[in-house]
Amino acid sequence: MKKMIRAASAAAATLLAMCVQVPAAWAQAAHAFPNKPIRLVVPYPAGGTTDIMARAIQAPLQEKLGQPVIVDNKPGAAGVLAAREVARAPADGYTLFFVNGGIVSVTPKVMENAGFDGEKDFAPVALVSTAPLFVVINGQVPAKDLQTFIDYAKKQPSPLSYASAGVGSFGHLSSELFAKTAGLKMTHVPYKGQAPTTNAVISGEVQMLITTASSTMNEFIANGRLHLLGVTSAQPSPLAPGAPAVGSVLKGYKAETWFGILAPAGTPAQIVDQLNRSINEVVQTPDIEKRFFGFGLIAATATPKALGAMITEDVARWTPVVRENNISAN
Repeated sequence: MKKMIRAASAAAATLLAMCVQVPAAWAQAAHAFPNKPIRLVVPYPAGGTTDIMARAIQAPLQEKLGQPVIVDNKPGAAGVLAAREVARAPADGYTLFFVNGGIVSVTPKVMENAGFDGEKDFAPVALVSTAPLFVVINGQVPAKDLQTFIDYAKKQPSPLSYASAGVGSFGHLSSELFAKTAGLKMTHVPYKGQAPTTNAVISGEVQMLITTASSTMNEFIANGRLHLLGVTSAQPSPLAPGAPAVGSVLKGYKAETWFGILAPAGTPAQIVDQLNRSINEVVQTPDIEKRFFGFGLIAATATPKALGAMITEDVARWTPVVRENNISAN
């Protein structure tokens, strides 16, 4: 009997030791992160703005983390294919998603079959940059500022038209919100991508365009064929010196785009925090700030919690716009 008791006691002690050691092993594994290459999934082809930013931070982030960072372009279905893949990846910090705000806050609302939830399926990791949209009009429209344009549009016998890069695009929703806030009726003319929209407003096919800045657009603003009425960020932007924030005329209006990095939901907090610190350090370097500014972007940082709040705010802003205008991109 005594031998049986001693054996049982020894077994219990062994089991207790194992239970104590398992969390320690988990902690050690998390502390060792990263110990293999990290994949940074970009939902667009090489050469676009998102891809250029990802490659700009690639080398310095590798140096910070001590492991290769592989930029993996996964274009298709307006970012949906990449979003699905990352959402289903192991939540271990080795698969990250370099994304713009529209994919997580707008796409699941305009595509019933998107197959992912922007708030529930990802863990916010780090903000990388922000950018206002530019509100530009054709140079022949007799308005030099935002209020006179709104007044002019209201007096026309038929609605003025605006261009967007496609149904459900960020420019589409931003323009609909602009029209509603200004009390205007406007006609949406969708195009296939940003370049055709710029040509459309320059030629006069449409009167207005709300979109991100480009070198082509800046050239035509400089020569007067386009008028820049304002920027859609909450405050005036250094990207457009002298241009007012639309919200200074249309109270509460804001349509700022952002770029950031997400991970699959469930990624351990200590790994998320470690990635956040490393990415923030890279983004705040003068070299990256200068390069991003040249792309028409403001380098920016945020905690994971703050980035999550931005996503929630965007969903709350854009969901009514989608619903009220019956916008669908299925």
